[in-house]
Amino acid sequence: MTLAPLIELNDGYKIPQLGLGTWPLDDAQVADAVVEAVSCGYRHIDTAVKYGNETGVGNGIRASGVARGELFVTTKLDGGFQGSGKAAAGLDGSLERLGLDYVDLLLIHWPLPRRDEFVSTWKTFEELQASGKVRSIGVSNFKPSHLDRLFRETDVVPAVNQIQVNPAIPRPVAIAFNEQHGIVTESYSPLGASSDLLNAPVLASIGNKHGRTPGQVVLRWHVQQGLVAIPKTANPQRMRENLDVFGFELDQDDLRRLQTLDAGPDAGVDSDVQGH
Repeated sequence: MTLAPLIELNDGYKIPQLGLGTWPLDDAQVADAVVEAVSCGYRHIDTAVKYGNETGVGNGIRASGVARGELFVTTKLDGGFQGSGKAAAGLDGSLERLGLDYVDLLLIHWPLPRRDEFVSTWKTFEELQASGKVRSIGVSNFKPSHLDRLFRETDVVPAVNQIQVNPAIPRPVAIAFNEQHGIVTESYSPLGASSDLLNAPVLASIGNKHGRTPGQVVLRWHVQQGLVAIPKTANPQRMRENLDVFGFELDQDDLRRLQTLDAGPDAGVDSDVQGH
């Protein structure tokens, strides 16, 4: 069984480098997917209030037969829980649906800068971390400008910034900014938001060179950058393939060729649009 390496966060906790993304699975689908994923070696499960499947994730965790302490569980609070104090009730609801005493990582799902409430929300996150109901706190879809405000106006630097990253949307500036400030970048839609990316001929060519699938090439691209990736699938064979990316390495020529997939600066989800 393959287990993903652990990456240390700025608060001392560790996150598995590959996890299972669960959007858009429903409760029944996700429960089965979590059980299958854990049996394959996954120890990192990503969900969100917005996904509507936290109950199923919790059911899958309990049915997996693996001790809670061996799993890393992330959930996210969306716009309904932004504003001073609102995140406390949001987390309590998530914990109840998940059937857990704590989550390993709690994220602000979107900054929603037009509301101008992400700073007060983050201060509530700091309180929730101190309460022990969440171990690590982080953000999702935050740009450097949003993070700069948190640095100026709050006390805790986010442990993680979960953003859309893949070879078509490589985001080198955002990744470098996160790294400079000790924030781990976590890639959602790491294989692309549609099948178009995986059909790129360059991925087939590099995959043939290494005896790997296009998806494995892309996930290896994430791994070699030190990113955390959460590919989503309910297919057991695909789960095993996605986790089996630690036995080969992309060389400089491979990486240069992957740069040709960059779709440009306007690609991806805007931070003020609820995109995932």
